[in-house]
Amino acid sequence: MSDDPYAILGVERDASPEQIQKAYRKLARKLHPDLNPGNTEAEEQFKNVSRAYDLLSDPEKRARFNRGEVDISGVERPRHRYYRDVSEPSAGHAYESDAGFADFDTDDLLSEIFGRRNRADVRRRGADTRYHLDLDFLDAVNGTTRAVTLPDGATLDVRIPAGTSEGQTLRLRGKGEPGRNGAPPGDALIAIGVRPHPVFRRQGDDIHFEQGVPLHAAVLGGRIAVSAPFGPVTLTIPKWSTSGTVLRLKGKGVPRSDRTAGDAYVKLLIKLPDKPDPELERAIAAWHRAE
Repeated sequence: MSDDPYAILGVERDASPEQIQKAYRKLARKLHPDLNPGNTEAEEQFKNVSRAYDLLSDPEKRARFNRGEVDISGVERPRHRYYRDVSEPSAGHAYESDAGFADFDTDDLLSEIFGRRNRADVRRRGADTRYHLDLDFLDAVNGTTRAVTLPDGATLDVRIPAGTSEGQTLRLRGKGEPGRNGAPPGDALIAIGVRPHPVFRRQGDDIHFEQGVPLHAAVLGGRIAVSAPFGPVTLTIPKWSTSGTVLRLKGKGVPRSDRTAGDAYVKLLIKLPDKPDPELERAIAAWHRAE
């Protein structure tokens, strides 16, 4: 896998956010697993494209990557420390003066050493550990369970609640660094990223998407099957619906913690038959002449 997100998306390093989004959407439509069932190569490429977009669509992450501070996954790169970092005293150091060692005080030094030793015996809560986890859009909306690999190679199963959003941080209590001298461990903090979906868009707790409608259903009305984020649903089309008509599916949006949910909004797009229909053409021609 390339470690250059710009190369993965096929954009220049000075590409605008709009160019980056356009490149991602083009690749997502081509590689999304829903459009390539059973194609493991396309699935892996889609993951790489999503990882690259997650980095470059975030101005802060992109800037840090450009400075070499993080890798393509957003993980901190180790900072090299040089002899200069630890050997040169800073201004105002406790043992620095123009007199060399004239201000050296043995009692002060011993006091500091023993003070450090006493502090080592203090109970101290373990440090929190931080992770980043990218989710597919539908996994974030519907909830799932994902495994996170810890630095020691162990894996931690993380339950993703339904309705999890971009930028949300999940806290797993007691899954951080162990405490000192019997103190409790820290927590694991997992920052969530959500990959865009080629069809569905989220606005708050509402979901928006477009749906093709046969011409006869748009004119005469009817019921059609729709693939919504949570599964198939039947949508009632009113008579004389035009392209651009928006219908609401109440309570079919993103689940909330209080057991309610947002709404789904479906924008209708009239779809003509795949093949020319002479009878339909004659009927339209007759209607047009009468009109």
